[in-house]
Amino acid sequence: MAELRFLIVDDFSTMRRIVRNLLKEAGYADAEEAEDGVAALNKLRNGRFDFVVSDINMPNMNGFELLTQIKADEKLKHLPVLMVTAEARKEDIVAAAQGGAAGYIVKPFTKATLEEKVAHILKKLGL
Repeated sequence: MAELRFLIVDDFSTMRRIVRNLLKEAGYADAEEAEDGVAALNKLRNGRFDFVVSDINMPNMNGFELLTQIKADEKLKHLPVLMVTAEARKEDIVAAAQGGAAGYIVKPFTKATLEEKVAHILKKLGL
């Protein structure tokens, strides 16, 4: 099986680096980064990715808008999207679920939490 390619979307480069390192430690070394939803969508439409980890609060196009765009795109809608947020607001959790997000994770999180979430999502998808 080919290695899974991750796209990490966050407007803070430090956060992208943290997520990237955590994924790498969890055994997922193939990752690219995007600084907002617009850049992410561009990369997704022009590349091959298997998994999206996206922050919610970003300029230009936030995580929910990105999620909507992914799910509305025939070629991308199968992609699992793990939403990342700084605060666990109930309406955000509901919006993420209704928008078709595969999961939800609150910052700051540990490698174990991220690994568990990703593994759970992949198992659900049969990957």
